[in-house]
Amino acid sequence: MLKKIKIILVMVAISFSLSMMSNTYSRYVANTTGSIETPLAKWQIMVNNEDILNNGNASISFTPNIEENVNVKENSIAPSSSGYFDINIDPSNVDVSFSYSINLTIENENIPDLLITKYAILPDGYVEGDPLDIINLETYEITQDMLYSGESPFSNFTIRVFFEWYEGENEQMDDAADASIGALAATNDTKFIVSANIEFKQKI
Repeated sequence: MLKKIKIILVMVAISFSLSMMSNTYSRYVANTTGSIETPLAKWQIMVNNEDILNNGNASISFTPNIEENVNVKENSIAPSSSGYFDINIDPSNVDVSFSYSINLTIENENIPDLLITKYAILPDGYVEGDPLDIINLETYEITQDMLYSGESPFSNFTIRVFFEWYEGENEQMDDAADASIGALAATNDTKFIVSANIEFKQKI
């Protein structure tokens, strides 16, 4: 009997000790909620004032500037004519390195002497008449990597694409072919059409 009483007293003592320890530890238990906030890298590119990343099917028009020729109607192109059009790119709202690729296509396949010949990069703040670093085109593709420096946002820039109706030693059209295109334009409203497929990719 005495042994049973001793066991019961030991159990009570252990229970009391555990209860006291629980109360002691509970004084140091606390709940807290933490959070972290950091901005997401921006990714918005404007081409000729159109947001092409949020509107993948945007149709953008490029306005040609045709060299003045007193023998040809203004803003019309004929043999020996030349000119250019500008592609304005605004990546100032981009926080990552990226690359761009511009694939140009002349849709007038029946005018093989109508060519895209070269291009130049006009920096932001370019003044008409300033010297340009002209790059000859072997294919109708323009590509470049744009690396994020982390110091300042990307600046606006313009790609100036030059075209011409070539007349010279390696021309593919003779005078009769040139005249036939003019006759076709008189009845069929033939136009010089260039399409530009522009693709931007993040480089992370």
